[in-house]
Formats: sequence, structure tokens, C-alpha cells
Amino acid sequence: MKQGTLMLDLAGTWLTPEDRQLLRQPEVGGMILFARNTETPAQVRELVRSIRTVRPEMLIAIDQEGGRVQRLRRDVLRLPALGRIADCASADAGVLAEGAAWLMATEMLACGIDISFAPVLDLDHGRSQVIGDRSLGGDPQQVIQLAEAYIRGLHLAGMAATGKHFPGHGWAEADSHTDLPVDSRSEASIRESDLKPFAALATMLDGIMPAHVVYPAVDGLPAGFSHRWLQDILRAELGFRGVIFSDDLTMAGAHVVGGMAERVDAALASGCDMLLVCNDRAAAEQALVHAQRSGMQPSARGQELLARSAPGIEYKAQPRWRQSVALLQSAGLL
Repeated sequence: MKQGTLMLDLAGTWLTPEDRQLLRQPEVGGMILFARNTETPAQVRELVRSIRTVRPEMLIAIDQEGGRVQRLRRDVLRLPALGRIADCASADAGVLAEGAAWLMATEMLACGIDISFAPVLDLDHGRSQVIGDRSLGGDPQQVIQLAEAYIRGLHLAGMAATGKHFPGHGWAEADSHTDLPVDSRSEASIRESDLKPFAALATMLDGIMPAHVVYPAVDGLPAGFSHRWLQDILRAELGFRGVIFSDDLTMAGAHVVGGMAERVDAALASGCDMLLVCNDRAAAEQALVHAQRSGMQPSARGQELLARSAPGIEYKAQPRWRQSVALLQSAGLL
């Protein structure tokens, strides 16, 4: 069965009858877990098992970056924000980034989760509070170097890497969860700075999530709804061949294109492969009904991310686990 195009969310730590009904819809191809869905690794494994009993081919995601964006916190490592790794400013920073990524990925894969939406490739310009220490720094070359190591750690563990938020959320000050951010710089300025990590790493990344940010010098629409950004630049120019995940279509930054049906249509028209509709069950149901009525086609690329095998739950016995934990502890990151 091909991957459905919608990625939705769940009410709590177990499946409700309403959740099960959503899971049965072929237009739904993914579920993203939030803090309200996670208590312990054992509970998450059971939740994932329940999901896969209904839909074995479901793609299950989480945001487990570290720092303030870490949905599962109990009985797992409290990982550092990527900015803390960047602050280590030494020859070992890349090794630390790789180790942190490997540790996160092994813990999430052992829970049955397929992907964590990471790494953040936004530059830290000291302007955006929503990005801040989630960034690997303000220098594009440093971000490229450390993100490459982080992606390598994910891949070594068997997890796909998803870069966000294309083409860069670090300059715009507004939070796209609550407002529509605007980055008024010239296209040349964006290309010389924020776009560089995405350009350098496009062929290493398995997924990319565009920003709900408007870059008027390039397009009047937010990047996630922009054919110019996603098709002309990301696909044709940068050569990206992976999955494009929309950012959450319920966010304020997405409202500019209209109601939920218009958002779904605009995201698909721009080139998004999977559409996130989260934290609003009524909106999710609207998106699902529209997908059913419009004959939304399944995602040809989403299934590719399920072709990875998760390690067993005894990962802590692996020498690499002990070595990576010790390395981060010695750097004061754990």
C-alpha cells in the first residue's frame, strides 16, 4: 500500500476510537507524536505497536531535537540543544554532533519511531527566539560541517535525516506558530547565508521541511506554498530528491493561503509530498474530508523512509552507546 499524504496526530498516550478511525483512512500516511503522547519508552513502544496493528505501513515521526524541543523526556537521555554542541567550538564538535544524533536515533528507533524531524539547519542571527539555540550557529560553514556530522550519526543508526526550515527561519523574528514571519532581505543575501546549508546538504538529506516564512524578494507566498522555492530552487537547482514535509498547516503562518482545503491544495501544488495537520482535530478532519473528495494521490516518496530497520531495544549494551554517552558527558553536554 502506498503512503498516504496526510500526517496527523493523536489525542493522548493510547488510541481512542476516533484515533483508530483516522488511522484506517488511506489518505493518512503518517502520525507525529507530541509530548502529550509520550510518557516512557515502554509506553511509546506500546502506542506505536497499537498504531501498526491498525496500519502497519504508517510513518511515525517525532520532534526529538534535544534541549527545549524534546517530546519524550522520561527514561531517555536529556540531549543538549544543537546550539550547545556548536558552542563547544573545537575539533571535537563534529564528533559530538554525530554522537548526539546517533544516541537520539537509537532511542527513538527502539521505540518504533521512524524519524525525528532533525537537524535544524537554520542560521542563528540572534533575531529569532523560536530558533535560538536550536541552531548549530550563525556561520554557514560551521552549520554545514556540524550538520553533516549530525546527519552521518542519524544514518549510522538507521534513521532518515530531515533538514528544517528551508530556506532558513533564522532571520525572521516572528514565530510562525502564532504569526506570519517575513524575511525582507534580497535573494542574493539569503543565498549567501541561510540557503547555504540546505544547498550543501541537499543530497545527504532524506527529507526537508520548508518554513512558513515569506521571502518577498523571491515569492509572495510562504516557502511551503511556493513553487519557486520548492520546485525551481530545491528540486531543480539544488537537486533534492527526498521527501518534502509541509510544516504544520494549522500554524498561523499557513493561514495566508486560506482555509484548510486551500492550504492542502496550495501545499500539494507547491510540491510538498506529506502534509502535517496537527494539534487541531477539527482541522485534521477537514483536511481528510477534502483529501477524500478531491481524490488526493498517495505519496510516492513517503514509503521510502520506511525502508530502514530499527535496532533492537538492547542498544544500551552496544559499545558505541557507552562511548557516545561518555563523550557527551566529558563535554558537559549530558
